Amino acid sequence: MATTPPLCDFGWPAADFTLPGTDGRHHALSDIRGPKGMLLMFICNHCPYVIAVRDRIVRDARDLEKLGIGVAAICSNDAESHPADSFDNMVKFAADAGFPFPYLHDADQSVARAYNAACTPDFFGFNADLQLQYRGRLDASRARPAKADVRRDLFEAMREIAETGLGPPEQIASMGCSIKWKAA
Repeated sequence: MATTPPLCDFGWPAADFTLPGTDGRHHALSDIRGPKGMLLMFICNHCPYVIAVRDRIVRDARDLEKLGIGVAAICSNDAESHPADSFDNMVKFAADAGFPFPYLHDADQSVARAYNAACTPDFFGFNADLQLQYRGRLDASRARPAKADVRRDLFEAMREIAETGLGPPEQIASMGCSIKWKAA
């Protein structure tokens, strides 16, 4: 079922974490942040919305890193109910996609809860002071192939954040599959 997260809570501070990555290392928030900001993406391996934009996420991550934006993706889905999102499958997914950023496993879902993540993909764009400035969509395509001239909403917002420290006041929410929460 498609879910839309809330829009940006401007100035909200990034919550600290340390998570294992598919590269065999542990990554902390301080390792990911770049000199101009940080992009955290909550994604998963099986979501058709993520699969549809995976190549554009990789493209935008590479372009954002050139602007001084640190990038990481986090999978918080319950791998027991959704085995496609297991850590082993995350390793394969990251390798197949050629992720140029850490892909982190939030097995206990504490990071997703701290960020109030709602769906995959859910994008959190922070400025250099790690204050939230963007929580919107990648682009208008959603789970469809993008037209060649589609506006790169996430990239443009993060470029603005890198240049000014502030995100755009008008943002359109992302849409994707709901986070697969563990049973209480």
